[in-house]
Amino acid sequence: MAAFGASSHTTPEEYLRLERASPSKHEYLDGDVVAIAGASREHTLITGNLSWRLNERLADRDCEVYASEVRVRLAKANSYVYPDIAVVCGDRQSEDEVFDTLLNPTVVIEVLSPSTARYDRVEKFAAYRALPSIQAIVLVAQDMVGIDWFTRRGDAWAIERVAELDGTLRLEPLGCDVAVADIYRRVDLPGQATEGEREAAEGGSA
Repeated sequence: MAAFGASSHTTPEEYLRLERASPSKHEYLDGDVVAIAGASREHTLITGNLSWRLNERLADRDCEVYASEVRVRLAKANSYVYPDIAVVCGDRQSEDEVFDTLLNPTVVIEVLSPSTARYDRVEKFAAYRALPSIQAIVLVAQDMVGIDWFTRRGDAWAIERVAELDGTLRLEPLGCDVAVADIYRRVDLPGQATEGEREAAEGGSA
């Protein structure tokens, strides 16, 4: 995508045109274009585990779950981003007839990578909060058991955190819970037993 480097300030229209023709993904933050690096094994497992559980929990609801591939337009922040997971309930609003840019996610989830954690927690988080449709923002650590989630309460945000495998992620706007152990299934983390060790322990205690 050498064309992205041709200008120090890319317009939203130019970004969208180039992005739709690009074999790789980029995010757009108020004129700055950022390439999205490949995901680690841990990142991929967590995203897959969580999206699968959400699809299961929301199977009978008017909700759709998108993992990594759908852009979200954050108009007030003049940005286009790719949440690791986006959930929309009710009518799905798209920017145009291409239907690849979502305007009204209900919940967005980011799996934090060491190289992007600050960006996800600061610039991207602020942009998410400015979108009225978003009712919850979830940040999931991939190198430890740690999930922070923020639920909109009028003009304020309620903050909750879980740091134990036996905890629960409560997604109030979706009316569903997800066990933390399911989110981190098969993810080997420092200080935690591996999946094989946990299964052996469970089998031995039966």
